[in-house]
Amino acid sequence: MFVGRDTNTLGCMTDVAEMVARARRGDREGWRALLDRYSPLVTAVSRHLRLSEPDIEDVRQHVWMKLVEHLPRLRTPEALPGWIVTTARHESYRILRSGRRLRPVDPTESSVLDGDETIEPDRELLRAETRRAVRNGLAELRPRHRELLMFLHSDSNVSYHEASDRLGMPLGSIGPTRSRGLDKLRRTAAVSELMSA
Repeated sequence: MFVGRDTNTLGCMTDVAEMVARARRGDREGWRALLDRYSPLVTAVSRHLRLSEPDIEDVRQHVWMKLVEHLPRLRTPEALPGWIVTTARHESYRILRSGRRLRPVDPTESSVLDGDETIEPDRELLRAETRRAVRNGLAELRPRHRELLMFLHSDSNVSYHEASDRLGMPLGSIGPTRSRGLDKLRRTAAVSELMSA
């Protein structure tokens, strides 16, 4: 137990800055405290995306390996939970996108070898995450770009003439403004994070 530090009744470290500082120095107790504190967070992210237990374990291993690399560059210890959530989510999506896991089978008892069995990722979860990222990205855009993109993509049959009339924009500027808006949307934090996942 560390006198004068924020500790719980079991004497474990609860101060994130202290855990990070000790882990950076290679202190086992610092690493153990980080693992104890944040493993449930990694598990929750992966379970939310409906990964199997072996996949969840893979995500855990990936997150902790990345943390070993990233910890020396972490400027704000309080940002660690957000970093862990983002890293766990990216790795979970990578596993979902792979679409298939190697699974041991007994060839004498399984029909898996008879045909091509593909495990489909949960497409609805991926769609929901994409919608969330686009919605957050649109909120970062200037109103002119946001209104045009939302209007043009609300109905696939809408014409540039309709957009020009409805939004009061010159017809010749609709295409270039749309292109600039899409480019800015791709570069927003929310969308670029999703694309790099």
